[in-house]
Amino acid sequence: MKCSQTSIFWSPNKIILGAGAARQIGKEARSLGGTKALLVTDPGVAEAGLLRGIREALEAEKIQADVFDGVIPEPPARVVDECARLARSEKYDVIIGIGGGSSLDTAKGVSIMATNEGKVLDYAGVDLVGKRGLPKILVPTTAGTGSEVSRVFVITNEEDNTKRAVYSSFVLADVAVVDPMLSLSMPPAVTADTGIDALVHAIESYVSVSATPFSDLFALEAIRLIAENLPVAYAKGSNLEARNNMMLAATMAGMAFTSGGLGAVHGLAYVLGTEYHLAHGRSNAIMLPYVMDYNKIGNLKKYARIARAMGENIEGLSSFEAAEKAVAAVKRLLAGVNISIKLADYGVSREDLPKLVEGGMKQARLFATNPRDLAEEDVKNVYSLAF
Repeated sequence: MKCSQTSIFWSPNKIILGAGAARQIGKEARSLGGTKALLVTDPGVAEAGLLRGIREALEAEKIQADVFDGVIPEPPARVVDECARLARSEKYDVIIGIGGGSSLDTAKGVSIMATNEGKVLDYAGVDLVGKRGLPKILVPTTAGTGSEVSRVFVITNEEDNTKRAVYSSFVLADVAVVDPMLSLSMPPAVTADTGIDALVHAIESYVSVSATPFSDLFALEAIRLIAENLPVAYAKGSNLEARNNMMLAATMAGMAFTSGGLGAVHGLAYVLGTEYHLAHGRSNAIMLPYVMDYNKIGNLKKYARIARAMGENIEGLSSFEAAEKAVAAVKRLLAGVNISIKLADYGVSREDLPKLVEGGMKQARLFATNPRDLAEEDVKNVYSLAF
C-alpha cells in the first residue's frame, strides 16, 4: 500500500471470544441499557436448545427475554420488516441475534428498522441509514458468515428474486459474542459449508483491489486457521479447540471483508442461492476454485501466499506455479469435507446457463473489487467450467 493512500478498518465496539462467552450476554445487555430483549433466531436454533443458557443469563440480570424464531434462509426483506414492527410495537430496547448468517443479518435489519421509517429495502446501498438502531448483540452459532463483525447485511428482494445489501456503520454490533460451545452441535455438512464460506471471505478480501493492511492481516491468518482446523472440526465435531479456531477464523475473515471487500465468487454464487435454494456457503464453495483459477493472474503473488498459508510448499516455484498450488489446495480441502464442485450434482442443468449468467451479471457490483475484470462472456465461461 502506498503511503499516499488511506484505509479504513471497521469492527464492533466489543468482541468476546471463548468457551462460555455466552454466559456474559446478560451483563452486556444490561450495560447497553437493556430491560426488554428480543432474541432473533430461526426454528433450528430454538429447537436445538441453544437459547436456554442465553435466556438464563438475561433473566439473571432481570431482563425480559422474548423470542422471534421466524427467520428463514436467505432472509426476505418482509421478514425483517415484520420483526421490526414487533420490536417497535412491543417496545424492545435491545436486539440479540443468535444463529447463522440469516439470523444475524435479520437481527441487524430489525435493529435499524426499529428506529428508521419505511421498509428495509429503502436502505439498500451504502450509508443510507439515517439513525442509529436499537443496541444489538450478535451471537454466531456457526463458524462462517462473520456477520457478527461486519457492517453489512444481505436480504432478498422477493419481487425480482435478487440479493440486496445494506452497508452502514450503524449495522455494526455493539457486542459480538463468539462462543465455540454454541457451534458444537453443527452437523458435518453445515460445518463444511459454513467453514468454506469463511474461507471465501478471507480469500476474496485478501486478493481484493480494495484490500488494506488491516484486511490482509486478518485474511491471511483466517486462511491458515481454516486450512488447519476445518478438516478436524468436520471429522470430530466435539473437538473444542478446532471449533474455537474456526470461530476465530470466521470472525477474522468477517473483519477482513468488512474492510477489504468481496468479489466474483460471491457475485456468481448468489444466483445459486436464489434460484436453486442452495445454502450460501455451499454456493460459494462451488464457485470458489473456478473463480480463483480465473482470477489468479490478477494477483499472482497473493495467490502464492494463499498457497503457503494453506500448507503448500512453494519453495523454488514461480509465482504462477505457486498460485496454481492455491487452487489445488482449495480443491483438496473441498474434497476432504465432501463438497462437490460440479453444478450437475445439485440439479443444475447446462440448459440453465443463460439463467446463471443473467443472475451473475445482476451482481456485477461485486466485480469492481475483483482482481480480474469480468465481462459477460467471462462469466459464461466460468459457469461452464463448473459443469
